[in-house]
Amino acid sequence: MSAARSQVLPPARARQARLSLALVAALAATLLAPASPATLAASADQVSFGTPSGTAILGQTFELSTTFTSPVAPVRVEVLSHLPTEHSDTVETAQELDGLDGGNYRATLSDDSPIVPNSTFIYRFRVTLPDGSVALGPEATITVTDDRFQWKTLEGDIVRLHYYQGDDAFAQRAVQIGDDAIHGAEQLLGVTETQKVDFFIYADQTAFRDALGPGTRENVGGEAIASIRTLFGLIEPSQINSDWVPILVTHELTHLVFNTAVDNPYHLPPRWLNEGLAVYRSQGFVASDRALVAQAVHDGTLIPLDGLTGLFPTGDGFALAYAEAVSAVSYIVDTYGQDALVKLIRSYASGVTDDEAFTAAIGRDTSTLGAEWLASVGATAPEPAGPQPAPPGPVPPGWSAVPLASRFPLLR
Repeated sequence: MSAARSQVLPPARARQARLSLALVAALAATLLAPASPATLAASADQVSFGTPSGTAILGQTFELSTTFTSPVAPVRVEVLSHLPTEHSDTVETAQELDGLDGGNYRATLSDDSPIVPNSTFIYRFRVTLPDGSVALGPEATITVTDDRFQWKTLEGDIVRLHYYQGDDAFAQRAVQIGDDAIHGAEQLLGVTETQKVDFFIYADQTAFRDALGPGTRENVGGEAIASIRTLFGLIEPSQINSDWVPILVTHELTHLVFNTAVDNPYHLPPRWLNEGLAVYRSQGFVASDRALVAQAVHDGTLIPLDGLTGLFPTGDGFALAYAEAVSAVSYIVDTYGQDALVKLIRSYASGVTDDEAFTAAIGRDTSTLGAEWLASVGATAPEPAGPQPAPPGPVPPGWSAVPLASRFPLLR
């Protein structure tokens, strides 16, 4: 197995999903029937919650439960949940289960991303009464666990390793690689990681892909998820001293430190800048990537940087996208200096636009920088492709000669 490049998931894609996620609320309520005027006047301050609890095991239904007492039957029971790094809640309505005593409620929470181990959710229950008042239960947390293995843990300086195969030397080597990768990225970007980063090592492909979900690309050997501060790696114990392991770990953990440096609720940097830095730090602009870029220039298949701001292409374009990304980062360092690159990356923390960030750091907007980089590799900008403006349609005779303001006086 070789070190494969992967893409760090943005926060929105680190949510739980696809598997049915059941949230069970057990209601222990004093229900007054028939309703009296006094009952109808009951308000949320009369609702009393117990301590919520739950279980979340990979591949199984997640169950969250609570008890509460209320002087009147609620009109709605909901579950609010979010990841610690998210700024808003996912809200799901709990439906009462017919025929069961105790007023049990269940909701299904779904998303478009795979469930991954170590996802910790903050959740609470919300009850709405007939008068419109709302009662919020206490917050609790629940962490998704992978119970298929007997995990062992080794604490490093900043990395916390979880593994189930390999000896002490294997674990110590893995932790050292992880700590070195993070400290190197911290020193470069001028940020400090204050919370542990969990590093889960799987020893075989099946277990690794089951953990990350069916959407994981075949050539991925590691994946970092910044929103849960977790790295998943596919490393057999016999491979820990291979040259590609530090490359893989450094690449992925650079993503996590990059995320710390740019974190803001408004705007993410271009994908090529994130991936380009990860490749630049882990192995540099190596000969094989230079050859890919040169071949694409020769074939006329080079992708402009504005085509690499989002998800990278699959197939033959996948490796080329990474080669172009590190080429562009290398060009910025060679032309404007490493300090300018760091200034560019750090500026995103204030929520600036791409053009604002690039102009402040290197005096070029993104289009100008993209054109400069194309010229540096001997390529010309390709003709734009995609939707084009429709040809003008027929108009009444003399219509175009009439000033717009005279046809629409309110525009003056």
